[in-house]
Amino acid sequence: MSRRRCKCPQAVHFAVFSNLRVPGAGLQRKLFRCGRVGLGICLILLTLQAYAETETQQVPLVQVFEEAWKQIDSEFYDPQFHGLNWSKIREIYRPQIEKAQTRAEGYHLINEMISRLKASHTHLYTPDQPAYYQLAAIFGKRATGYKQAFGDKEVRYTEVGLVTFTTPEGIFVKGVLEGSPAQAAGIQVGDQILEVDGKPFEPVESFRNKAGQPVQILIQTTPEPSSRQEKKVIPREVDPYQMFLEAEKKSVQIFEEDGVKIGYIRIWSYAGDPYQEAFVQAIVKGDLNEASALVVDLRDGWGGASPEYLNIFNRKVPVMVTASRSGDKRKYDPQWRKPVALLVNEGTRSGKEMLAYAFQKYQLGKIIGMPTAGAVLAGRPFYLSDGSLLMVAVRDVWVDGERLEGKGVRPDIQVDFPLEYAQGHDPQRARALKVLAEEIKATKQES
Repeated sequence: MSRRRCKCPQAVHFAVFSNLRVPGAGLQRKLFRCGRVGLGICLILLTLQAYAETETQQVPLVQVFEEAWKQIDSEFYDPQFHGLNWSKIREIYRPQIEKAQTRAEGYHLINEMISRLKASHTHLYTPDQPAYYQLAAIFGKRATGYKQAFGDKEVRYTEVGLVTFTTPEGIFVKGVLEGSPAQAAGIQVGDQILEVDGKPFEPVESFRNKAGQPVQILIQTTPEPSSRQEKKVIPREVDPYQMFLEAEKKSVQIFEEDGVKIGYIRIWSYAGDPYQEAFVQAIVKGDLNEASALVVDLRDGWGGASPEYLNIFNRKVPVMVTASRSGDKRKYDPQWRKPVALLVNEGTRSGKEMLAYAFQKYQLGKIIGMPTAGAVLAGRPFYLSDGSLLMVAVRDVWVDGERLEGKGVRPDIQVDFPLEYAQGHDPQRARALKVLAEEIKATKQES
C-alpha cells in the first residue's frame, strides 16, 4: 500500500472469525504442547471460553499488565531486550495503565509498551480481534490436550471471508477468500466497507451469531459517494483451518496471457502440511498440470512454512511412470518443473519469508510485489488471566546464516498496489502473468 502501507500483521484483519463455540461452560484452562509448525510454535498456553459476546473477563488491567510484562521479562529471546531497560519501561507504563479509562485503552497501552521492543511475534491479542481466534484455530488444533478441552467437537466460527485494512480514510478490503460469502456477493479488493446492518464494521462482532442469516454490507467502490451500494452476504459457520485450506484449493485457476496458459494458486496459510499437500495435488491431478507457467501467491495470511516445502520446485527428482498389463500408463510427478513466479507483499511473514528468501537465493524464479514484513522470529503464545493471548518471540532465527528479522525479502520486481478503490484490479498478479508469458515466449524463440 503506497498510502499508509501496513508494516505489521496486527494492522490486517481477517474478518472471518467470530461466534466462537466451545464445548462446556465457563473458562477452560489447558496446557497444550504442539508439534512442529514451520519456525516452531513450540508451546501454546491456550485458553478458550464460551465467550460472553462482548469482551474479556474483567480482570484488573494492572494485573494483565503485570502478567504481560513478567512473561516477556522471563521469555523474550534477547536478555538485553534490544537495548531497552525493561524494568524502566515498566515504571513508565504502569502509572498510565492505572489511569486507563477503558479496557481498550489499557490494551493499547500494553501493546504500545510491547512495540518498544521492535520485535515481531510479540503482541497482545484480545477476543475482539480476529487474530486471537486465528491463533487458537490454526495453531491450537495441533496441541496436546485439545481433545480433553473440546472433546470430539470442532471450534467453529462465523465468517464472511474478508481481509480488511484500516487507513485514515476508512476500512478497505485487502483480500477476499476464494469460495467465501463475500466473494459470492461480489465484494472486491479495494472496496470500502462503511457499515454492516447499519452499524460500523467490526471484524468480529459484525458477524457474531449471524450464521445463515443475511447481513447487509454497505460498500463504496470509488471515491465518489454515488458508488455506494449494499451487498447481501450470508455468513457461514466454518472450521477456520479447513476454511483456509478450501480457499487455497478454490484459488487455483488458469489465466491466458498473450496466448500462454499460466496457473495460479494462493496459499493463505502455510501453518501445516495439508496446505502443502493441496499444492502438490493441484500440480499432480489438478488444473495446474496443464499450465505452462505458475504464479504462487504468498501474500498476507499466516506463515508457518517448513523449509522442505521449497522442494516442490526441485527438478532433480525422478518422474515415475507405471503401466498395467493392458498397457495403460500413468505418470506421477509431484514436482513443478516449469517457469514460476512468487508474489509477496508487506503481509508476507514468518515461514513464508523463509521460502521467499531461499526461492530468490537459489534463483528458482522471479519474486514480484513489495518487500516482505521482516517478521522472522519463533513465537510462543501465553494465556493471561483475562483470556487474552500474549505472543512472545522466544527464539531468534537464521535462514542459511541470514537473519531476516527486521529485513525481510526485497522482490526482484517491485510493484506497488494502491488498494483503496482498486475495484478488484491486482497489478502485482498482472505483472507476474506478463513476466511469465514473456519468459515462455523468449524460451520458445531461443529454441
